Amino acid sequence: MSAGGDPPGVLPGFHPALKDELTFPLAWGTSPVRDFEAWRRTARATVEAHLLVDRQDDIPYAPEFTDREDGDGYTRELVTLSLTRYGRVRGALLTPHGPGPFPAVLFLHDHGSRFDIGKEKAVRPWYDDTRLAAAVDWADRHFDGRFPGDELARRGYAVFCADALGWGDREPLAYERQQALASNLFHLGSSLAGLLAREDQRAAGFLAGLDRVDARRVAAVGFSMGGYRAWQAAALSDDVAAAVSVCWMTGLKGMLVPGNNTLRGQSAFHMLHPGLARHLDLPDVASIAAPKPMLFLGGGQDPLFTAEGVRTAHTRLRAVWHSLGAAGRLRTETWPGTGHAFPGRMQDTAFAWLDSVTDVRS
Repeated sequence: MSAGGDPPGVLPGFHPALKDELTFPLAWGTSPVRDFEAWRRTARATVEAHLLVDRQDDIPYAPEFTDREDGDGYTRELVTLSLTRYGRVRGALLTPHGPGPFPAVLFLHDHGSRFDIGKEKAVRPWYDDTRLAAAVDWADRHFDGRFPGDELARRGYAVFCADALGWGDREPLAYERQQALASNLFHLGSSLAGLLAREDQRAAGFLAGLDRVDARRVAAVGFSMGGYRAWQAAALSDDVAAAVSVCWMTGLKGMLVPGNNTLRGQSAFHMLHPGLARHLDLPDVASIAAPKPMLFLGGGQDPLFTAEGVRTAHTRLRAVWHSLGAAGRLRTETWPGTGHAFPGRMQDTAFAWLDSVTDVRS
């Protein structure tokens, strides 16, 4: 029980009043800024100010590549690089066979309360048998036994997936330590969610800058927390031309309901920018990416997102793209009978859509 007598996950009495005060005055269509490009600049600047982590554009990536190894129609290598000034990050890079330059996918891994694997959730590890066993278990549970990064590489995409802070090679967290990590960063005038956003922004720039990649055709793709990261990267990075977000889109008010996982803290801090909700709702932030091609897929039985919250978000997104005469570039779907997962049929749909908007054959 909390100090006020409320069980975990229940809003204390004053929270509904605060929730009612949220009107999202900077949202497109509500904001007094009527020119979309001017609105985008204003909205993006507002989001960036709430990241509490400054831009890292002046930091050299200084990548170190391991030797390439052959996969099934592509090569595999590990890359260690600086996404921020605060440390080195390791990622997996897959490159299709052929001359290139290739369309590319920045694959952003999920949370899942499992920290011993990060990049390995998307890319089959060829370098560590212990992580391979963990990754196969994860793929069986969430992806119908597939590794989405490898599937995309076989389809002709260069794929990059790096460990987020606390996963894989980056000092794996224990579940209960997430809140302490977030608290430490807040005390230091920083933010866990902001650091993650900056790293994703920089990772997109790294991928787009590779000679083997067609910088005009870089997409962000992710499931669960990775889905949040995908639409956020599309909103904040001009290097991201399209995005696929699976199982992470909702209206904020529809998510802040008693019993929702978000109210428990812990994993929520990876996706929480303090004060931003006073200006923009979650779909409003995603709308900064408009009119880029965007695909939002969700499960009708997903316990993490209320049906009302998802409907609110999808309606809001469609209104923005429609207002720009770009309704055909946005696709929102809820899959009946599907929970919080990215099964094979959904992957096939997502990747075929991605092919259509990146013209993978060119």
